[in-house]
Amino acid sequence: MVRPQGYTPVCDELLRTVRTPVKNYELVLNRVEADLAAGRLRLGERLPGERSLAEQLGISRPSVREAVRVLEAMGVVRTATGSGPESGAVIVAEPASPLTALLRLHLATNHLPMGDIVQTRVLLESWTAREAAHHAGAGDLVAAEELLDRMDAPGLSPEEFHLLDAEFHVALSALAGNVLIAAVMSSLRTAIHGYVLAAVPNLADWDATAVGLRAEHRAIVGAIRAGAGDEAAALITAHIEGFYRAAQLR
Repeated sequence: MVRPQGYTPVCDELLRTVRTPVKNYELVLNRVEADLAAGRLRLGERLPGERSLAEQLGISRPSVREAVRVLEAMGVVRTATGSGPESGAVIVAEPASPLTALLRLHLATNHLPMGDIVQTRVLLESWTAREAAHHAGAGDLVAAEELLDRMDAPGLSPEEFHLLDAEFHVALSALAGNVLIAAVMSSLRTAIHGYVLAAVPNLADWDATAVGLRAEHRAIVGAIRAGAGDEAAALITAHIEGFYRAAQLR
């Protein structure tokens, strides 16, 4: 292959980066982060509507909605339903810290070993489940329970189910009150979704697995609501490791 003058090994690396597939909702996140950095979006302003963003970026409206949910979990936007002046997604903060952006940039590569992701999840999520059981009130669990209700909807594809699943685990991690751990879990979202979705073809019966995962989620939330920290930690550990074994990822 003949390379033009000035071509360096760095160019090869840049080309590999460009060719790496980017998930649709990451396009929205990148666009919003760039607009915030450039001053095109400011605190108190609203994001463009779903339809507008979808058309501008050439992606689906569900992908835009998923991106907005990620931004809300990061504390960057606040959303309100309806059609009045208070509806839509409003910028309420800059990204929580430079650490959040750096972690997302690194972890979005999806090159992390599955075993390392699972071990990290067990360490973080067992601790956050225990802490949430000791500190979270009933009202704090509403968002997590709404996600579980959405996972009960009939006809969900595995991808839709696992997007909600990843969001559920991120929401639980935020209940412990540790901003750094919440940021790490939010950064792991893409890696978690990627390896979990890749595991689906290894499952003997996805429908039966989904029923089991729903029951395990409910049990975890029930233990947190009851203030049973050790039980919640044990349940979430068994939940994460059990899926990993069932999907034959070891």
